[in-house]
Amino acid sequence: MKRPSLGAILLGLIPFAATCFSVSLWDRVDPMVLGLPFNFFWLIAWLVLTPLCMWGAYRLEVPRASDGRREEGGPQ
Repeated sequence: MKRPSLGAILLGLIPFAATCFSVSLWDRVDPMVLGLPFNFFWLIAWLVLTPLCMWGAYRLEVPRASDGRREEGGPQ
């Protein structure tokens, strides 16, 4: 099993960092976005954006996996 690429790891860490380490930047109730307090909107937005980041990480890894099968002598 190959190690994931750096790009895939970084794409996987973006949602984690955005939800865990940015709290001090957006911890306010005053700005309202779509009728929600900004902090609630931020967390809901990352619930939607996380699968997009994971899809991007997957797309980075798929070509690497198919290249590895060819190198190991599998069918071309």
